[in-house]
Amino acid sequence: MERQPKRRFVVTEKGRKVGVLLSMKEYRELMEDLEDLAAIAEINLKKDEPTIPFREYLAEREKRVSQK
Repeated sequence: MERQPKRRFVVTEKGRKVGVLLSMKEYRELMEDLEDLAAIAEINLKKDEPTIPFREYLAEREKRVSQK
């Protein structure tokens, strides 16, 4: 079972939570998760875009390069 990190908050004098303290490890893991989610979101946005077979792309690329 994965151990949950202890929650540490910054609170005002009235006890209102206004911030969170994270270890550097927790912060890095959170940022990695955020990057992964952003990549997934980008893939989902592009999934309806038309595609071409890789060999066709290479042939078109070769034509463009040879025309220069």
